[in-house]
Amino acid sequence: MTFPTRRSVASLTLCMLLLSVFDATAQQAQPPLSASDVQAPQIELGLRFEVEPHALDLLRAMSSRLAAAKTMMFTATTTYESPDRTGQPLAYTTLSRVTLQRPNKLRVLTPYDGAPSEFYYDGSVMTAFSPEANVAAVSDAPPTIDAMLKAAYDSAAIYFPFTDLIVADPYRDMTDGLRLAFVVGQSKVVGHTTTDIIVLATDTLQVQMWIGATDHLPRMVRATFFDEPGNYRHVVELSDWQLDPPLSPDIFVAARAAKARRMLFAAPDSILPEAQAPGEATP
Repeated sequence: MTFPTRRSVASLTLCMLLLSVFDATAQQAQPPLSASDVQAPQIELGLRFEVEPHALDLLRAMSSRLAAAKTMMFTATTTYESPDRTGQPLAYTTLSRVTLQRPNKLRVLTPYDGAPSEFYYDGSVMTAFSPEANVAAVSDAPPTIDAMLKAAYDSAAIYFPFTDLIVADPYRDMTDGLRLAFVVGQSKVVGHTTTDIIVLATDTLQVQMWIGATDHLPRMVRATFFDEPGNYRHVVELSDWQLDPPLSPDIFVAARAAKARRMLFAAPDSILPEAQAPGEATP
């Protein structure tokens, strides 16, 4: 599975798109403990390779439905946990509106919580833009969504918690390193529809998924990281699905970012140069 460590998820969800801007609520709170301040539990999973065929059938049906869509739109509401000064988790939430066109276009608009942020990929360039700060980070990008997502993570720690759902082959990504897969049952609550519930686990991660029983679309994903202090969780609720809607190429171009100040396309915790005007060289 392509989930990074929990620290990476938390850092990207709060200060997504390189801008290191914290949620206003978090700014008013007292300084929390860092993840390293919380002692990691010693967990011996002892997982054997136990995979229920029906769990893989449900996962495969979902993957096939997503992979077959040439264009896609959905809303992702992500809740993740981060330790408070007491060591107990606090929950933070973001909402992202995702638009995709295979094989090489992606737009992610995150209006809240926190400072709004926007990410654009048009097949050759990826742009991270903060409308409020009027700052943009721009970089050349590989020619496919999969390669771009890897480049964005490797160069700037940009990670979207729904990454495994938008790659070319979700099934392959979500079964990489798989040790355990089983069916929990069904729910009639999540997503306001009937969903099949499956669990997938590797040596370091457990993922619980709610998949539409009729349309095979994912409605919720809940991940727990075994190898991180506190075993914190993040949950992604997926809604407003549209498969193969007509899309204008213009929506994947960051027009407003063209006049924004520029910053280095780098990880949020790296030392960033002073923001520059458009056209100025970045050292």
